[in-house]
Order: sequence, then C-alpha cells, then structure tokens
Amino acid sequence: MTEGQGLKVWSHTQGVFPDREAIAGMLAMPKERVQVMHMEGSGCYGHNGADDAAADAAFIAAKLPGRAVRVQWMREQEHAWEPFGPAMMIKVKSSLGADGRIDSWTFDLWSNTHSTRPGGAGSLLAGVHKAAPAMPQPAKMEIAPAGNGDRNANPLYVIANKKVQWHFLPDMPLRVSALRSLGAYANVFATESSIDELAILAGVDPVEFRLKHLEDPRAQAVAKLAAERFGWSKGFAFARYKNLAAYLALALEVKVDRETGRTRVIRAVAAIDSGQAVNPDGIRNQTTGGILQAISWTLYEAVTFDRTRITSLDWSSYPILRFASVPDSVEVHVIDQPGQAFLGTGEAAQGPTAAAVANAIRNAIGRRLYDLPLTRQRVKAAIGV
Repeated sequence: MTEGQGLKVWSHTQGVFPDREAIAGMLAMPKERVQVMHMEGSGCYGHNGADDAAADAAFIAAKLPGRAVRVQWMREQEHAWEPFGPAMMIKVKSSLGADGRIDSWTFDLWSNTHSTRPGGAGSLLAGVHKAAPAMPQPAKMEIAPAGNGDRNANPLYVIANKKVQWHFLPDMPLRVSALRSLGAYANVFATESSIDELAILAGVDPVEFRLKHLEDPRAQAVAKLAAERFGWSKGFAFARYKNLAAYLALALEVKVDRETGRTRVIRAVAAIDSGQAVNPDGIRNQTTGGILQAISWTLYEAVTFDRTRITSLDWSSYPILRFASVPDSVEVHVIDQPGQAFLGTGEAAQGPTAAAVANAIRNAIGRRLYDLPLTRQRVKAAIGV
C-alpha cells in the first residue's frame, strides 16, 4: 500500500477481477486503486483460502502504508477456515413396470447454494470479521442449464414419470462454497446407486439395464465401451456431466477386508466422450485425476466439527487417499468425435466414481451403503448387520 498510488496484491486467486472488487469493497476504496496480480500457487477445483489470504494481506497493508506484507496460511488454518462443500441429503423413490422399465422416479434433494464465489466483501473472512463487518450476500437458489446444487439431479435416462425437486436451504452452520462438480457428485451417487438397485430388482445386468433406458447413442457408446474394456459390470456407473457436457462411464473392482471394513479400489476402467479430442492425453490425465480424487472423497474424506469449531485440522483428522491405496491400474478410453463440439472434461468423473465404488461395495458385501464417505467403519458395520 502506497500513499496516493493505491494497493497492489499478488495472489493465486482463481479470479483477479472478482477478488479486486471484493478487496476494494472491504477497504472502502475505489476499485481503480486496487490491482490484483495472479501468482502461481496451489490451486483447487472449487473455492479454497486464496482469496481470504489475499484479503488478510490487503487489510494489514492498508494499515501499514509503504510496507510490503506477506501472508501465508498454514495447513491447519486453511483446514479450519476455507469454505467447504455444502452438505446434501437426497431421497429417491422409484418403481418398475411390468415390462421391467422404470415407470416412476421421484428425486428430492436438500442443499443450499454451491458457490459463494465470486462475491463481495462479505465473502472474505477479513471482511466479515472486521469491526464494521461486511455482510455476506444472501444465498440464492439458482436454476440454470448447468445446474448448481441441482447439477445432474435430473437423470439422462428415459423415464415416463419423473419428478425432481431441490429443497433449497439458505443457511448452513459452516461456511460453504464450490467443491469440484458442485451438486453432481452427490446427485449422481444417489441416482446411480438407485439405478443399480432397480437393476437388481429387475434381475437384469446393470449395464444392460442402463442401456435399456438410454436413447442417446453417445451415452450408450461410453457405457458399452467401459463395460467391454473392463470385462464385467459389478461396480458400474454412468452420467453425462451437467447433462450437456462430457459423457463418462466407469467400471471398477474393489477389495473389501471383511475384518476391518477397509475398501480398496483395485482396478478402474473409464470411457469418456468429450466431443472432438484436441488433446487426448489431457483428457486421460483429467479423468484419471478425477477418478482418484473422487475415490478419496468417497472412501475417506469428511469435515468434522463440534458446536464451536472445525476439528479436522490436519491429514490425520482429515484423511485422504494415500499411495498405498491407489488402484493398481486406471484406464481411460477416449472416444474421439471429430467435428463435434468440445464438451469439457474436468469434472465428469466425480459422480460416476462415487456411484461405481458404492455399487462395487454393494456387490461385494451384499448390502447398500447410503451415507458418504463409505469409511471402513461404515462398511464394517454393514457387514456385521
């Protein structure tokens, strides 16, 4: 901060212009006097603490004109203070007709907004906690083609009688924002878990059952390819991300230790159609990374808290997938579509991976788990029922 010259901020924020506007609002400065310059740093799919660390530095610098200020959050601080993915609860009610097809589908989800970025000064911790606090903008329910908390709540399957409802919750006890894939992760998990249960009820192979309800030939193609390359279909899931982006099907195998409940994904095979494949290696890399990240979410990750604070402050209290638990192999088969629109790849794997893991565990132990993450304690409890 320099007298008369304004404020310069260097940050690995995902959006220099929204961050600039928020910092200017927090400091009651014209935004023309604030510069935010992007610096390389740890990134994320979603919303981490980068904007908040930048705001902390800006707030301190505003009180110390002419001094350079560097702020670095420690791991425990970011675990405690960054926004978290919103909680979701989903209820699915469906039935089969005499022809073995789904003849009714009711999908109810409860969640609040899945993005508080970009936001104003009220989206910054420093803005909220200063003496004259900036008020966060009220959470709004937003229905759009790409979806928010309702992303992928409407399945791509052809179902005669379908009802989908988002019960919007404006408030959460924890600070929430975007987590990679927004509502699609939980919505696809719930949808594809239900589809597998219906296939079991119908006495039909789960891939065959899905193909029976898919009319889009590109959707059918990824389902067939994943199943063929894997060799069987016990642990399978499909979704078209946002119902307008990449098609992805995934088959995987798990090993469940019945004594401890520990689950490990042994092998995963995915097929993806992202439109014209300009960079097939990039598609494979993004999809592989998405599968591994979603395995971590699905088997391990959960924020813990008590009535006063976050209690998962490190990698022990917030466990993630470690190298010893990474699958022996992950294959990604890209279906190129020359001349077709580019559909985007980065978040297509999250929902199908969660559902495929859940379906594989269901096949392994004979019982369905409904609450994420599918920890060894929950698997062990299901085995012991």
